[in-house]
Amino acid sequence: MPDQSFRNIDAGRAIDWGKTSRDYDRYRPGPPDSFYRKLLALNIGLPGQHLLDLGTGTGLLARRFASEQVEVSGIDISASQIEMASSAAVREGLTIEFNVAVAEDLPFPDQSFDVVTANQCWMYFDLSRAIPEVRRVLRPGGQLLVSHFSFMPHLDPLVRASEKLVLKYNPDWSGADWDGLMPPQPRWSREDFNLVGLFVYDEQIPFTRDSWRGRMRALRGIAASLSEQQVMAFDQEHEALLSALAADRFDVWHRIHAQLFQPQED
Repeated sequence: MPDQSFRNIDAGRAIDWGKTSRDYDRYRPGPPDSFYRKLLALNIGLPGQHLLDLGTGTGLLARRFASEQVEVSGIDISASQIEMASSAAVREGLTIEFNVAVAEDLPFPDQSFDVVTANQCWMYFDLSRAIPEVRRVLRPGGQLLVSHFSFMPHLDPLVRASEKLVLKYNPDWSGADWDGLMPPQPRWSREDFNLVGLFVYDEQIPFTRDSWRGRMRALRGIAASLSEQQVMAFDQEHEALLSALAADRFDVWHRIHAQLFQPQED
């Protein structure tokens, strides 16, 4: 798949997720164990379920669900991300069907899945095309999970300092200063889905200075958007910033937000 430009994100800058794959795989954590426990209480992630993970990236959700005996497929627009996800699944002894594909044109038959998940990626899709595709591949009674796992600048001065540095190198990055607020029933869902489950909570996620540097390099606003020289300059300045502000190990507040939807009957 070619690099993709998003008209309504970061002033339309081209975003190449493949450029982030190595840092993404090594440093970008997936949602914590508590996320999956809450999903189990909502009957998501049960053994034997057929689950499709949209925008799977390096397969963090897909691999976790597969480890719980869920039958998992994952797609991503980036061939590099899919290659990284496939290698990780083999390394972990997991069987997952990964494909390079887009949410707007899913390579699966009708009614293939009990659950479709989209973690930290729903905003990138053309929903006028992705929503009909999700509805098409869901089985009767199937559900769509849209979730977010995001650091919280309003709760953490270290996050604010790192974000300020990101904006120095990429003023177009629109991910800064997120207030953590999400509408219970988003506008995009009202004509096609019923909201059947919701949870939101905050949790501290452990990092080292090195892993936080890698986490910030993996941002779409840094490695996925900037030149190699710009990324190196950012990383060097970020290392100096963290040496001045942070201990060797620290925790970062994250907000975990999940909405569970069921298609409305036609």
